[in-house]
This record gives sequence, C-alpha cells and structure tokens, in this order.
Amino acid sequence: MIRRLSTRDPGFLATLDALLHFDHSTDDAIELTVAEILASVRTQGDAAVLEYTRRFDQLDVSTMAELELPRRELRQALDGLPTAQRAALEAAAQRVTSYHERQKLESWSFTETDGTRLGQKITALDRVGLYVPGGKAAYPSSVLMNALPAKVAGVGELIMVVPTPRGEKNALVLAAAGLVGVDRVFTIGGAQAVAALAYGTQTVPQVDKIVGPGNAYVAAAKRRVFGTVGIDMVAGPSEVLIIADASANPDWVAIDLFAQAEHDELAQSILLCPDAEFIARVAASIDRLLPTMPRREVIAASLKGRGALIQVADLDEACTIANRIAPEHLELAVDNPAPLVDQIRHAGAIFIGHYASESLGDYCAGPNHVLPTSRSARFSSPLGVYDFQKRSSLIEVSRAGARTLGPIAATLAHGEGLTAHANAAEFRLK
Repeated sequence: MIRRLSTRDPGFLATLDALLHFDHSTDDAIELTVAEILASVRTQGDAAVLEYTRRFDQLDVSTMAELELPRRELRQALDGLPTAQRAALEAAAQRVTSYHERQKLESWSFTETDGTRLGQKITALDRVGLYVPGGKAAYPSSVLMNALPAKVAGVGELIMVVPTPRGEKNALVLAAAGLVGVDRVFTIGGAQAVAALAYGTQTVPQVDKIVGPGNAYVAAAKRRVFGTVGIDMVAGPSEVLIIADASANPDWVAIDLFAQAEHDELAQSILLCPDAEFIARVAASIDRLLPTMPRREVIAASLKGRGALIQVADLDEACTIANRIAPEHLELAVDNPAPLVDQIRHAGAIFIGHYASESLGDYCAGPNHVLPTSRSARFSSPLGVYDFQKRSSLIEVSRAGARTLGPIAATLAHGEGLTAHANAAEFRLK
C-alpha cells in the first residue's frame, strides 16, 4: 500500500522529487469564479456578499446584520461547552499565549558619537482578518493559533469570518473565538469573505492582513488579494517526515504517519530509517492498525499516493534528505536526537524524541501549528507574533552627522545620476 524506497535505488533523488512535487495552481474554473467574486465584492460590497452567501451557503438572509454574531453568542458557546472541552481549550490557549509572548519584538535605538540616532520602531497591525473553516469542520485550534499571536502582538482589532452553510454553527469554534477575544464575527466564507476582508464593504471593515486556512477557492482568493493586504501563506497539503531508528516504537511511528494522512488524500507521510528490519515492522503496524481507523480510506489513499518508507544509509544521510524535503513537521524518533537537531536546517517544526508526537504541536504544546509546507520551510517560518508586527526604521541625523553622511550620500547619488538626491544632502552642508 505504501511504497518502499532506498537511497541506493537508481534515480532515487528524481523519484523523491517527483513524490514531493505538488502543483499549487488551481484549475481555470476556480480562478475564473474567484476573479468574478472578488470583482463583485469590490464594486458592490455588502450586496455581493449577501448574494454569494445565499447562493453558496444556502442562507436566506437579506441584511448583513443577520450575518454578524453578537459577542454574547460567543460567550454562550464557551459557557455551554462540556467541562472537559472547556478546560482543554483554556489550557491550550494559555500554553499558546505563554509561548508567543516570548516572541514579541521591542523597539530599539542607539546614538552615535556625533548625536545621530538610528533604530527600529515596532508597531502592531491595526486590524487583522481571521478565516476559519466552518460547517461540519471543527477547528477551534485554528482560532487559537491564528488569533492569539495577533493579540499578543497588540493588534487593535480582530475580525473573524466563518461560513455557516445552511445555518450550521460549530460551538467549539465560536467558543474559541469568545475565549481569545475576537472582536467581530461574520458568518460568511469562501472567496467572498476574503474579498470583504481585503477590500472592505459597507459593513465589514477592511483589514491589513488575512490569516487562516481554507479550501481551494479561499487559497486562490488570498493569492489574488495579496498586495492589497498581507496574507500569512498559501498552504499546501499537510506533511510529516519521521526520522526513526530501531529504538522507536513501530506502532507509534505508524500512528504518527496516519495522523498526517487522515487530513486528506493529498497529505504526505514519509519515514526515513537506516534499519530495514524496523521499516518492515512499521509496515506491519500499518497493515494491522489501518483497519481500526475511522478515516482509513482517506489514510490509505494518502499513504498510497504520496507516502513512503525510505531506507537510508545512516542518520546523517537521513538529515541530508530531510533538509532536501524541508518538511512542515519533522519528528526525530531516535535514541539520541540532539546531534540530529543540530544538522537540521529546514523544517517548520521539529519534534524531538519518542514522546513528542506531532499532534501535541497541533493543539497544545505552545508553538504555532501554522507552518510552511511544500518545501517552503527552506525560506519561510511558522506563524508568530512577528507576523502581526511591522518595523519602521528610525533615522535622526544631527548637524554633525549630516556633515559625515552628506558627502557619502552625495557621491553615490551623483554616481547614479540622481542630482536632486545629491543636492538634498549637499544643501545641508552649506
């Protein structure tokens, strides 16, 4: 069911690259539909949002007021949760907040001997839009991971959009929004919700950045509005790469492969291991445990289509291959993981040791679960407080400093043929 590979196979790297490849482009029909929706919302505002909500979510609404949830409904959802669910939600929120408080950037400056002051001013974004999948999907963890770093950063207002097809609301999602202090919630979704956040309507305020996962239409819309607003990323299917040795538990490794594969058929689960016997034990665990999984058909399709059990020469080679893959999630299920951590350069999140299952990072460990996918960990980072803060340079030049910097700037400006630039520096020397 899941392919078996070896780094000694002829053409292994080409085979690996083909396995890793994911085409982010969407079909022409999706792009055409999204372009139409964005244009309509941009020009018609609330009227277009209402029309698309009636059409796609089958909601009989005539005013935007019907699509905004009062904050008391969020509090009621939180108060109505079973005790265990509320306690878990609050514990996860506390851990995520505590972790992200350590990321907060501070302004700084220094003064040179001639009185020139240089530095950096840190300010939070004014308003952020949070897209949350809705309906039968329940992703309260997505609310926590996207909203709490924004709150820690000091974002002034957080606007959440969540579709409620046929009026179906998810209590856990609304409870999470109430817990973290989301300011306004609109029950809209799809490309029309992205457009409303990006351009603003008569009712939905324009935001500065849009974060949060969505379907192909949402991803296409986010790509198109980037530049008008910021976005977190355009995410691909979820991924896990496990580096294991013979000290690992094959059942634990198999279930961790399943945990990624159950997201959808395009999710990717890969094992790197130098021990052929252990790989065989993992394969046996997969065969034995898969029938017990409620989402076994999705898991099986994912493992067959994009999964692999790969034998490597040693753990050093495993790290080399891992850096080529640049996975979203990397588990180091080995007896002595510390030396491997030092060798890893590209990974969204690194889970160290046998007890660090990726699922703990998804929900409650503390670090953000919004991670770079599709090899973008080579140049990108997890979502964090820094994504909701921006930096302004501070340049305060003294009279003495102008005499030092002016000739340098003027010489370079003349060299570029920009006389006014040079004069702006030279006039201050007279």
